[in-house]
Amino acid sequence: MRHGNKTNHLGRTHSHRDALLKNLAISLIQYKRIETTLAKAKELRKFVEPLITKAKSDTTHSRRTVFSYLQDKESIKTLFGEIAEKVATRNGGYTRIIKLGNRFGDNAETALIELVDYNEALLTAVEEKTTKTRRSRRGGSKTAATTETTPVAVADESSAEVVEETPAAAEPATEEVADATPAEDETPASEEDKKEA
Repeated sequence: MRHGNKTNHLGRTHSHRDALLKNLAISLIQYKRIETTLAKAKELRKFVEPLITKAKSDTTHSRRTVFSYLQDKESIKTLFGEIAEKVATRNGGYTRIIKLGNRFGDNAETALIELVDYNEALLTAVEEKTTKTRRSRRGGSKTAATTETTPVAVADESSAEVVEETPAAAEPATEEVADATPAEDETPASEEDKKEA
């Protein structure tokens, strides 16, 4: 019986399973995303994420520990160099599994497993999504309200300036300016009354 045994044996012996996971991990480190079956992807995630965590501390001991699992110098260089820099601020969750549907030949569930920090399309989509929040929409409505009130005040000032700039010093023009000035004075007073009430 397999009570409490959470390891998926993948229908392989222990040595065959270790070799499979080692080769999948090397491919994932080299190509940043691979397509495989869903069961293998889930087991690969459990295998490779502790190795990536170990690679964040670049010491001789951690390099030797990871090398004992992978046995590949080029993947060690990539893991401790390029990948460790990208995941330095991430506290786990270095891989993402995306289900792709069933395979045509044997109807096996296939999945894409990839390193999270290397999917540029998804990273730009997440950045755009984070900039558009509910708070920014509320702030946008406030700015829209201030821009609506501002042009009205500018329009009143510009009409008053146009009246003052008329070349003819006709008496009705000065009366219009005089009439416009008390109207502007009344408006702030009425706003203050509204605030007090």
